[in-house]
Amino acid sequence: MAVRFLNRDVSDLCLGKPALRSIPENATVAETLLLLKRSGETHVSVWNCDHSSSVLEKAKTDDDDGCNCVGKISMVDVICFLSKQENLIDSSKAFEVPISKLLPKGDSIVRHLEPNSSLLEAIDYMIEGTQNAVIPIYNYASTDSRRKSSSPRSTHHNGVEYCWLTQEDVARFLLNSIGVFSPMPTFSIESLNIIDHNIMTVGYHDPAISALDSIKLANIEQTALAVVDNDNKLIGEISASTLAYCDEDVAAAITTLSAGDLMAYIDYGGPPEDLVGLVKMRLQEKKLGLMTKLMEEEFSVSSSSSSACSCSSDDESGSSRNGSGRYSSSRRSEAITCYPGSSLAAVLIQALAHRASSVWVIDEDHNLVGAVSFKGILKVFRSIANARLKPETQNLSTQ
Repeated sequence: MAVRFLNRDVSDLCLGKPALRSIPENATVAETLLLLKRSGETHVSVWNCDHSSSVLEKAKTDDDDGCNCVGKISMVDVICFLSKQENLIDSSKAFEVPISKLLPKGDSIVRHLEPNSSLLEAIDYMIEGTQNAVIPIYNYASTDSRRKSSSPRSTHHNGVEYCWLTQEDVARFLLNSIGVFSPMPTFSIESLNIIDHNIMTVGYHDPAISALDSIKLANIEQTALAVVDNDNKLIGEISASTLAYCDEDVAAAITTLSAGDLMAYIDYGGPPEDLVGLVKMRLQEKKLGLMTKLMEEEFSVSSSSSSACSCSSDDESGSSRNGSGRYSSSRRSEAITCYPGSSLAAVLIQALAHRASSVWVIDEDHNLVGAVSFKGILKVFRSIANARLKPETQNLSTQ
């Protein structure tokens, strides 16, 4: 039954999913920031589309529509980009850089799948590193509507709308039918060998800028950076899922604050005034006047808009946004933890309830042991299919 369940079409998971917000790969950082803030979404899909008449004619007769999703962009990518020393010095120039320069090199973290692709195939790609599966969900008939897809805010491409599935979407779908995989969900994460001991950490008092590469890697791998004390006890985390709800001024905080102070700065309640003042003072000491001006403009707009606008909820992202574009998230910098003896089902429920891409594993003395990610959990469900396919293969070979 588990194998049959995993062979379901991925289109079953697309029901009710909204069409992707998109932006062309030659759009600037400034244009991307504007779209992220106005849409209220944590990520925007990045596309490379050929809208020439020859491609549009070809799209009528085959599946090649000339459009390809080449990646995704979030506020985390922008923050990490602006945190580089050269961009802090000349932030106005940095905002004009095309977002294609911000996309990670190497294997793409997004992948196109057909609606009739199996859930098992999607899981295989996610285990290999894919974060988002891009799936067509609707076809427009008219050529006129296809041509309109050249707009950067368009949600369709050459007549096709797309949604995407994340590792979290797949994990939630599996949880809803967890009984199919019994008794495996009751086993401990330690016995299932899915605790990742190769984790990234930073000291509470260490400069946050020293962990910039780790923050970027955590964003790519959908994990988090553990903030620990001198005894390797877990204090909190710096995660992409928290940074995604912040504004670009966090780049200044990464440059000037310690890792511990950065946790307080990005907490969902907003940065304390004393930390804001500390960041501005240190920016002035470093003679980064343009970034100081950016912070002042950002907080000025935020405070004036918050007094005039009420926050509206965003069911898709689990966030709310006021008129300034400043986000509020249910996530905090407080780390979500479990123990080696915790069951797989319990850890999966924890991760989904807190919308955390990974859960930290600690021992009874609160020492950091490792982490469990959605990717690791998906590997366990995939192994069930392998285990149950082997007997069938052996029976066929003996006949």
